Amino acid sequence: MTTISLEALKQRLALMEDAVIIDRETADGLRLTFIYLETLIDQERLNESIPVPLVRSFQSSVEKSLTTAQITRLSNLEQSFQYLMKGSVLVHDSSSGRWHTIMLPNSLSRTIETSETETIMFGPKDSFSELLEQNILLIRRRLPLTALKTERYSVGSLTQTTVVLMYIDGLINPEFVTVAKKKLSSIDFDMFLDSSHVAAFMEDHYHSIFPQYLQTDRPDSCSYALGIGKLVILVNNTPFALIAPITLFHLFQSPEDYINRWLVASFLRPLRYLSFLLSITLIPLYVALTTHHYQMLPLQILYVIIESRSKLPLSPFWEAFIILITLEIMKEASLRMPTKTSQNLGVIGGIVIGQAAVAAGFASKVLIVLAGISAISTFLVPNYLVTKSSLLLQFIFLILATYLGVPGILLGLVGLLAHLNGLTSLNQPYLAPVSPFYWRDWVDLFVRGPLHAMRNRPEALRPLNKYRIRRRSK
Repeated sequence: MTTISLEALKQRLALMEDAVIIDRETADGLRLTFIYLETLIDQERLNESIPVPLVRSFQSSVEKSLTTAQITRLSNLEQSFQYLMKGSVLVHDSSSGRWHTIMLPNSLSRTIETSETETIMFGPKDSFSELLEQNILLIRRRLPLTALKTERYSVGSLTQTTVVLMYIDGLINPEFVTVAKKKLSSIDFDMFLDSSHVAAFMEDHYHSIFPQYLQTDRPDSCSYALGIGKLVILVNNTPFALIAPITLFHLFQSPEDYINRWLVASFLRPLRYLSFLLSITLIPLYVALTTHHYQMLPLQILYVIIESRSKLPLSPFWEAFIILITLEIMKEASLRMPTKTSQNLGVIGGIVIGQAAVAAGFASKVLIVLAGISAISTFLVPNYLVTKSSLLLQFIFLILATYLGVPGILLGLVGLLAHLNGLTSLNQPYLAPVSPFYWRDWVDLFVRGPLHAMRNRPEALRPLNKYRIRRRSK
């Protein structure tokens, strides 16, 4: 290990304008050297708690002079740079020749705001921020347990990103913790700027379009996941946490399901599954029927379709392809534009372009209506990543419908089901509790049963404590 020296520190800090090196002398003649990066530390705390007490002190060492600060003695050069880049002040004691570090990180962060990605009418309004300690606090307020464990890891050779693994000891299946620790320890990459980057290296099937880790910025969702036997991964400098293990059905569940009356939630949840199915098959079904199976349509509907397509120069495939691409362009444009402008673009742009396409003879009225229903259906799915995945599935089904008709759509559904059945999350089946079958978990699957009926934690998670009521857990 390299010995710490002032010359070596100055050489590494060259051309860094925010690096500060100050020499001070105490009242009894002790010479001290302070080194820090002014952009990474809390300047107000620095001025109040370190230089003044040290300079005025008559003690013979740094440890005796600063009784209120947390001081760590440094042993090598690399360790000193690690602390320096995390918001520490290095202090050199000339009498003993020792180097010390005092943590004074700048806690710059935005205030706690309402979630923009998972908005709900009722329930908690707070959401995670980019500050890791603040995110842990939001969870610990909801789960004041000593059994709630937090283990820290550092990933990324350049970013040195802090990752925290959270779980409730004595409740979660130890297998999940073991697998997560192994995956976090084996990560080898240079930059991690978001939790999705961590998930990409921890997923069992990185080639799939379906996420195997649930991303959320809601502390109540993370607390609920921890309470039923899952683990949560927090990543510094990003407001989105990772929840695992998950299944396909967790992607269609909303925090509001557990706030609404159970009958209302049981109606809305199947509606999301139906909307997802419509979003990927409605336009391909139109192309299949108009290209291969028009004899299957009732005469009244067939007359409407023939009249709307009588003067169109494009085949059903190209007609649908152009409309879908146009819709996606409008969606992406509305996301990148200012809020007020994007709202106008989504409403006015859709109406104007749709009417113009029909008037110009590039699209039929029936397809415009179906495209609108398909686009709206995608927004019923609570998970944004699944919404984007449905777009790729829609084009795959569109190609199958063009060449094979309805059998092609059925073939695509079978292939999709086979793909989902082969996925895992933390080595756990992606279609549980359907495959493998756990009938007790169906009370909170396609419908949301009353809370009184959900007395057991999900059997598919195999928690150490499966009961959610004290009477049975004793």
